[in-house]
Amino acid sequence: MGNVLGIGIDMVLVSEIRELDKRTKGAFVKKTFTETEKEDAKESQDLYTFYAGRFAVKEAVFKALAHLTEEKSFDFRIVETKRLPDGRPRVMMDGSLGEVMKQSGIEDILISVSNEADYAIAIAEAVGPGNAFGAE
Repeated sequence: MGNVLGIGIDMVLVSEIRELDKRTKGAFVKKTFTETEKEDAKESQDLYTFYAGRFAVKEAVFKALAHLTEEKSFDFRIVETKRLPDGRPRVMMDGSLGEVMKQSGIEDILISVSNEADYAIAIAEAVGPGNAFGAE
């Protein structure tokens, strides 16, 4: 396992995502989530709980990676989370995010997403090359 170069966490109110999408007449979801994320959302039990979790992932990944970039920022909407066949979420490390990761020296991003009542939370760990904690 490589060195942890960044960690991020974010918590989102599901009701805020629901209200924001209603207030923008769907523009929030359309502009914030990828087609893959929107397709995965259709299979979820609660659309806005799903979107809140994925929004939390985008923010957590941003917090884990942005400080490692030259600009100290990037558009968090490039973060795409796909549901794997076994149900686990996985950040897709290609396209624009792949370029950010390459620039940042990141080899992998580990994530976890959870929700309870009106909250969704995500944590992201940005992993670079090498042995964790200097282990041989």
